[in-house]
Amino acid sequence: MERALTQVAGEAIAVAAAGRTDSGVHARGQVISFDLAWRHGEQALLRAINANLPQDIALLDLSLAAPDFHPRFDARRRKYLYYVYNRPVRSPLYRLYSWHIQRPLALDAMNAAAEHLAGTHDFSTFGQPPQGDNTVRELFEASWRRDGELLVFDIEGNAFLYRMVRSIVGSLRAVGQGEWTVDEFVDAFNAGDRSRAAATAPPHGLVLFSITYD
Repeated sequence: MERALTQVAGEAIAVAAAGRTDSGVHARGQVISFDLAWRHGEQALLRAINANLPQDIALLDLSLAAPDFHPRFDARRRKYLYYVYNRPVRSPLYRLYSWHIQRPLALDAMNAAAEHLAGTHDFSTFGQPPQGDNTVRELFEASWRRDGELLVFDIEGNAFLYRMVRSIVGSLRAVGQGEWTVDEFVDAFNAGDRSRAAATAPPHGLVLFSITYD
């Protein structure tokens, strides 16, 4: 993005983002900000930036922001989706954007475990803070649903620890396959011990879906 902006502006332009994602994680709701002198209108700038971006990145919308706006520190909610393809045979169409799990998953059991995640808790079992040592986060939603051939985990919070969503999904998978009971999931969650989490889910099933501001 910074290379594209530099091409458009003819000078180095720095970008601030709402957050980072692990390598391999997708994003359709990432928010960035930058300062750029431009006199040809927002839509012309949008077209110019996209013309200089690679095919796997697109700027979807563009608008003026307040001078003190910061995409990370002004964010109030962040929503992620995690996609699982739960069929015996893999799907080439979904392979880049979902975790293929062959054994059947019990959706009711995974939702029963996920219910314990909502609210303000210490999530240190499921991740590490990107900076500092505060592992308390607030989740507004954590639930599974079916969407056609896919299982989708919706999770929204004020902020997330490093690898937190993928670690939660991996542990809920253990519940869904009967390796853990709901009570064992809750015990691991309450332990505040990173070693108690199950194997972390792979990155390619995760999407940063949206970011909410006041």
